[in-house]
Amino acid sequence: MNAPMTKPLSISNPHTPFDHPEFDGHEQVVFANDTASSLQAIIAVHDTTLGPALGGCRMWPYANSGEALTDALRLSKGMSYKNALAGLPMGGGKAVVIADAKTQKTPEMLVALGRHIDRMAGSYITAEDVGMSDRDLEIISTQTAHAGGTKARGLGNPSPYTAQGVYMGLKAAARHKFGSSNLKGLRICVKGTGSVGATVARLAHAEGAKLWVADVYKPNLERMVNELGATQVETSEAHKADVDIFAPCALGADLTPKTIREIKASIISGAANNQLASPDDGEALHQRGILWAPDYVINAGGVISIGLAKPGDTDDTYVRQQVDAIGDTLTKIFDRAAKENQPTSLIADHMAMEIIAAGKDKKAMTDA
Repeated sequence: MNAPMTKPLSISNPHTPFDHPEFDGHEQVVFANDTASSLQAIIAVHDTTLGPALGGCRMWPYANSGEALTDALRLSKGMSYKNALAGLPMGGGKAVVIADAKTQKTPEMLVALGRHIDRMAGSYITAEDVGMSDRDLEIISTQTAHAGGTKARGLGNPSPYTAQGVYMGLKAAARHKFGSSNLKGLRICVKGTGSVGATVARLAHAEGAKLWVADVYKPNLERMVNELGATQVETSEAHKADVDIFAPCALGADLTPKTIREIKASIISGAANNQLASPDDGEALHQRGILWAPDYVINAGGVISIGLAKPGDTDDTYVRQQVDAIGDTLTKIFDRAAKENQPTSLIADHMAMEIIAAGKDKKAMTDA
């Protein structure tokens, strides 16, 4: 017989999913542990109204499990919104692994993660994110069919599609703000010139844009300067560049009360996730008259390629058509925001919630 508890169980711990400030009706939160490989991960499924939850796996050296849970809950909700506005038959989910990708990641850890994902029976489909590569996803996919962005899914690395979507978003923003989608002669500062940022820079350069670039990794920076004749700026100064468009394509939280006051660009349109340090910063951009392309809308090209890919696919024509439609979605957001005099951040959220709510209504009628 078990001994009785000497004190009642507390449910006020902020690390408890139900009481967490980022908990928003999430359907499922899984804590995955594998002692042999040192895997510690959290997988959050936010909403599956539109379909199975699709979202990347992030590996990061979180200070504690509370920080990891915060990221998993927040990012999975963001994926619900992203997938809804991308027109995908997918809900939103996210996996986070508590580890340093540079020093602690092992094949054994990825195998264990794949097994845990497989136990979720398709309620969550994983993909590439910060700290994870397409090679890592290939290892995970040896343990589960529920991994996107792999050769087994047909299209592999999603980065080129992310870049294409950002490029179309740049053009949509330019058309709304300046009356033409042509980037020729426009001054664009790209912060972060990894695989996505560099491709965005090349596409803009090919159309005649004048480029400024910033990156903490010198080889990336030198490649852009030598290849495109771009002007180099420090990463800490990139947002201050005297340009028409600022394209953050590195880490998030670039847009803070301080940086927003210093921005000279009329448009902010880039690939980085979580660009707003807080929801209030969307209002601050609106008050300054700066047109912001909501990050989870403009950078959805990669998730579109994953969500629509089928095993054996080699022709990506339809996927590219859907990626190019990101520009049309942004135009709807820009037009509605202007009509209602609201921040684009708020309008994007409202539009995503409307799509999910319509899905719930349709499902209720079908089940009735």
